[in-house]
Amino acid sequence: MTMDDRVGMTPASDNAMSNLLAQNWWAIALRGVFAIIFGIIALLMPGAALLAFVLLFAAYMLVDGVLAIIAGVRAAQRHERWGWLIFEGILDFIAGGIAVVWPVITIVAFVFLMGAWAIVTGALLFGASFRLNVLHGRWLMTLGGAISIIWGVLLIIWPLVGAIVLTWWIAAYALLFGIAMLVLGFRLRGRRQASVAPPGALPRGI
Repeated sequence: MTMDDRVGMTPASDNAMSNLLAQNWWAIALRGVFAIIFGIIALLMPGAALLAFVLLFAAYMLVDGVLAIIAGVRAAQRHERWGWLIFEGILDFIAGGIAVVWPVITIVAFVFLMGAWAIVTGALLFGASFRLNVLHGRWLMTLGGAISIIWGVLLIIWPLVGAIVLTWWIAAYALLFGIAMLVLGFRLRGRRQASVAPPGALPRGI
């Protein structure tokens, strides 16, 4: 039994998936273009990107609140427990409203949450490193914990700067992801053209 058989994949299914992706190469390339555009905007205008993130979060909270309240009303009609669903919906509305009215407060709160998470996880990693054998790389685990703690403290001290840095990281990810998708899209386009070319035809450009 081969590895492909164990994971449920066969050469026929691989070819079918490859042909399907090649036929829709434009969708993958377009996805890469949008990611690159987003990455450039986030890199050049981090404030606008942060505002877009906050508004997207607010929209999600409002929609989730509506769905939670609808679920609570339906549960009440069936004489089931509905109180927590309604309460969750109200909290979602409050969170969404705060994000819309005070976006800066929402950004700072998010950065504070990330800073606290980095400090707690870094402290746990730092403490656990002393139980690791020195030959197994104790100093690396200690260094990782210390870096996480320092990063968390910096986020709490300078939350807005930390938010901008996070936006730049997201922009870098979007740019790299977009370039990869764009290259993949045109590679699939080339494979599609090669598969539909008549036998004996010369490749384009020759």
